[in-house]
Amino acid sequence: MSTDSAEVLRLPGAVIPQGCRSWDAEQAGRWTRGLPPGWVPVRARTSVFVALPLVATAGAGLLHRSAGLPAWAAALVALHVVWLVLRPEAALVLVPFAVAVVSTLGDLAWPVRLGLTAALVAVWVVVVLRLAARKRQRAAGLEAAGGVSAEVPRAPGAGAGGGGGRAERGTFLLWSGLVTVVAGGALYATAGLWDLAEDRQVVPAAGWCLAGLGLTVLFSAVSARRRAVGLRGAPAPVLRVLVRENGDVETEVFAADDLAALRPLFTVSTIEVDGRADDDEDDEDDEDQDETEDDADDESLRELISRIDDERAGPLREAVLYGTPYDGAEVVFLAAADKAGEPPVVEASVGPVRPVTALAYRWRARTERGKALQEARQEELRGAAAAVVVAERTGPKVAAGVRKWRAGWADWFAVGLVLLFLPVYWEDSGWWRYGYGLAATAVAALMVPRRICWRVTADREGLWFNGLGAARHLAWEHVRAVECEGARLRIHSRQASFEEWRVASPRWPWLEARFGLLHPYERTAAEITAMWRDPEARPAGPADARQRGRALWPIGIAIGVVGAAAVLFLP
Repeated sequence: MSTDSAEVLRLPGAVIPQGCRSWDAEQAGRWTRGLPPGWVPVRARTSVFVALPLVATAGAGLLHRSAGLPAWAAALVALHVVWLVLRPEAALVLVPFAVAVVSTLGDLAWPVRLGLTAALVAVWVVVVLRLAARKRQRAAGLEAAGGVSAEVPRAPGAGAGGGGGRAERGTFLLWSGLVTVVAGGALYATAGLWDLAEDRQVVPAAGWCLAGLGLTVLFSAVSARRRAVGLRGAPAPVLRVLVRENGDVETEVFAADDLAALRPLFTVSTIEVDGRADDDEDDEDDEDQDETEDDADDESLRELISRIDDERAGPLREAVLYGTPYDGAEVVFLAAADKAGEPPVVEASVGPVRPVTALAYRWRARTERGKALQEARQEELRGAAAAVVVAERTGPKVAAGVRKWRAGWADWFAVGLVLLFLPVYWEDSGWWRYGYGLAATAVAALMVPRRICWRVTADREGLWFNGLGAARHLAWEHVRAVECEGARLRIHSRQASFEEWRVASPRWPWLEARFGLLHPYERTAAEITAMWRDPEARPAGPADARQRGRALWPIGIAIGVVGAAAVLFLP
């Protein structure tokens, strides 16, 4: 999303530290040229972040069972998959030990031993390149700041004393790491209790790997806390930049003169620092103000959720960056608020700085262009669907009845995909099968009827939605939005008492774009929107009880009974 210069929310001049320089495109270009080569992994998507520990655990089990490495050694080698991307400092120190382990332990064939050694050496080289790039980024950031530094600002209302506020970074990681270490130890201790011999061979390595992941998280917690304390313990370098929140709720940082927000320099997860919890006086006088602030927070939260669902970026804001920017750094922002006229906010990082490499930037630009082209094609198809509705309702033959939309092939296909996975678990036996079988049956009884039998009925008064119980009604004047975003069809209400109505099904945008197809949800959204916006396009008659849709609870009971019987009585 490009942002015009008139849309940039500016900071009051009084809050900008004296002598603070703007991080312009020239200085930012020197910083980006200090990044490692494009093939060095610097950023990890959420899917990669989740997959890496699973891959490491599976690899540890394989090395222990097939290669004959001790459980702890197999975990040490496999965890380098995680450390390569998420904790390069650990890989820098532990690769030599892992190479020694692979060279001396286990019953490995020499090609396997040589391959593992080469892979570990490659990991070490990549890590060295990444850490060397950090030094170049730090030097470029300090040069851009020009020696100007300032105390890290406190949260508004946090009171006097100290320039940095509380350093609470790493608390969640600390407890998560401790829990993971304990879980790994418990898994290792119970290895002999598993039924299958294959499980007993794999579980010790998995336990060591899980404990190693926990120690990695603890190391991350300690590092984060140390960086946070160091940043707040002395005046930090300052730079004027532009920031905004992207669709992933990360803060993107741009050069101060990049008013079109074309080239993000790095992203970092941040949280607004709120100092209200530190105020212990005048509680009664501040009750009304707190309620007003809570209402504003609720409204901001709703706007944030809507922006995430729509994958929209937030407004471009001017900010002062405190701290030296580099891969893995800790930073604090004093930024303009999301709305004009509100006081500046202090935002502290809750994750490390992650540079946007040239490769990531090109991939992002290509993705945005493809998304814009696809959205334009879909908009044409939506317009055609809406035009058909208007023509039908305003033509010589005006329908006196109602209009219905119901579940179709897309919804049935979604349920069918889930059913395909059931045979994978059916061969299990014992209490585990009964436990997840009955739980899955209960979930199916509650969800499947609405997924395969949902119905929306439009009449002259509004929309009717069937469900497990009685049909719900939403008057036309209370409709706030009708959206089809991604795989979800949603209808929002202006009334807080009406829960948002939504359904979801799989989609293949590339296939729709290739053949000019319009997903049923897109057509439904376009037709309902046309009726909502144009009263003349609405049905002329009211819907009776049968047309509004019957309750679906009998179908849920039938599914529950059949599913429970299958779990309990089928072999």
